[in-house]
Amino acid sequence: MNVAAPIETTVASRNLRGWVTVISDLVKARLTLMVVLTTWMGFSLASTQATDGAICLHAIIGTSLLAAGASALNQWWERDFDARMHRTASRPLPAGILTPLTVLAFGVVVSILGLMWLVFLVNLLTAFLGAVTLAIYVFVYTPLKRTTELNTWVGAIPGALPPLMGWTAATGELGAGGWSLFAILFFWQLPHFMAIAWLYREEYAQAGFRMLSGRDPDGRRSASSAIRNSIALIFVSAVPFLQGVSGRIYLSVALVLGGLFLIQAIRFALLLNAMSARRLFFASIFYLPVLLAVLVMDRTKEVSSKSSLLRGKSTITIPHSRISVPRPGAFVFNRLPRLPGDGA
Repeated sequence: MNVAAPIETTVASRNLRGWVTVISDLVKARLTLMVVLTTWMGFSLASTQATDGAICLHAIIGTSLLAAGASALNQWWERDFDARMHRTASRPLPAGILTPLTVLAFGVVVSILGLMWLVFLVNLLTAFLGAVTLAIYVFVYTPLKRTTELNTWVGAIPGALPPLMGWTAATGELGAGGWSLFAILFFWQLPHFMAIAWLYREEYAQAGFRMLSGRDPDGRRSASSAIRNSIALIFVSAVPFLQGVSGRIYLSVALVLGGLFLIQAIRFALLLNAMSARRLFFASIFYLPVLLAVLVMDRTKEVSSKSSLLRGKSTITIPHSRISVPRPGAFVFNRLPRLPGDGA
């Protein structure tokens, strides 16, 4: 009986799982998954029957590649600081699993691939937003983490852009509905991150990161910020209803979720302990997917009429003229000419 084969199979399986874990850590899989979710939600909210479903897939792939590349570049930049924190010391670079050059090359190549994917398979506007997201996250937010507490608010900008990119992928324009999604994601991130930053305040301080929680040992400033932004979130979450993008079911759910989220922020402010901070964190994790799912399910039929520029089929009309020109980004290689010998 050959016992070597099962042993080799087991070792190979373990190695494969190990590398899957390494890649997952390198691209920050949970963060990338949130990018996928919010991009899809933005596209779904703005899409119509005339919208090509393949565009949604291309938008998700492009934004996912950008998110993966940005995460790798962020870890390359912060590798020495990650080594000082217990929660990040096991990442591929500080753990010595990958070399800095490998991670840098991976981040650059994947980021460029994501941008090119959006340029040629989605549209120029979405690619531009992707470039802005990448630039702010890597070249602004990352270095600001060691210089000013404002980095949290700056970092919320690239975190809020994926749903807007989903919207522009479906419509080709920066519609009001897309901006309302941006606002929801922006204000949601702040109490979400305040809970994380306060829980790991000592590690952030040890690594040299300038967080609000670093000068807030009792949690009062972090809790106050969480309360303010939770209140703001309630107001901005009502905007899609006021715009006519969503219906009353969504509004009711948004107000209830926002109220529950606010209660957890207030609870954190009253108790100022690790348990209340964790509850605020988990409340934020529950809040976002439920809110966005209900928003898409309860969208109004008028959304399609407001999303006037459909990719590849729309035009930009010059005022007082009958001349129309294809909108930027419409040159997409979706339908290649049939070549002799091509199958049906």
